[in-house]
Amino acid sequence: MFRSVLVVCVGNICRSPLGERALRKALPDLRIDSAGLAAVVGHEADRTASEAASEAGLDLSGHVARQLTGAMGAGYDLILVMEPGHRAEISKRWPQLSGRVMLFDQWTGARGIEDPYRRSSELHRSVRDKILTAADGWVARLKS
Repeated sequence: MFRSVLVVCVGNICRSPLGERALRKALPDLRIDSAGLAAVVGHEADRTASEAASEAGLDLSGHVARQLTGAMGAGYDLILVMEPGHRAEISKRWPQLSGRVMLFDQWTGARGIEDPYRRSSELHRSVRDKILTAADGWVARLKS
């Protein structure tokens, strides 16, 4: 049984904050946070990502980007990453975490969700929709 989930992307300012908030909204009894492999430490969520999230009823305000560490990852039952390369990077840096890592879009194709950073609002909306759909797949499994 999973009691805690960490959502990971690169900078921890676009995809993982959105995934974190989507899961947290649907699974209030779980501890759900996010971090980045190369986090823009201390920064708030990206403005365009925040706008796309807001359009879908999710609030990214108050988010502060954090750097993933091995000790941090060890504190979570499940680590959800946005791309296959993120899973490989975690396994390389912290082999002890590899058994906890799965793709955020595991149940919706398992191809990965691209990084919209510094790209169009349209791409941010497309990524948001992929994240929300993928989150639904995890919610269904984590609730049962």
